[in-house]
Amino acid sequence: MLKIEVILPENEIKSISDALKKLSVGGITAYKGWGRGKTIAREIHASKGTEVFTPEFGDRFIVEIVVADEKKNEVIAAIRSSSKFGKIFVIPISEAYDIQTPKKDEQAI
Repeated sequence: MLKIEVILPENEIKSISDALKKLSVGGITAYKGWGRGKTIAREIHASKGTEVFTPEFGDRFIVEIVVADEKKNEVIAAIRSSSKFGKIFVIPISEAYDIQTPKKDEQAI
């Protein structure tokens, strides 16, 4: 099993979710955070346009998906075709448990 984590500078969660539904990927977790990358954030004009501020961190959108190993390549391809920018990280998952049922590992996802 693998956790695929996607960090996006723009909100493209809907298009990624739609692409993953077509692949019959069960669930995803999405949330908003703040971060910075290699690129410098855009300046923000404040105080009626008389001051300029460059924020240290910008909005980021994070998507997490847990999939079976054999789905990795098609999930990554779907994400890459559904978004323009961002990073994808693939993290191994050694065990998974469903709290409500006795299911574990791939049956739990």
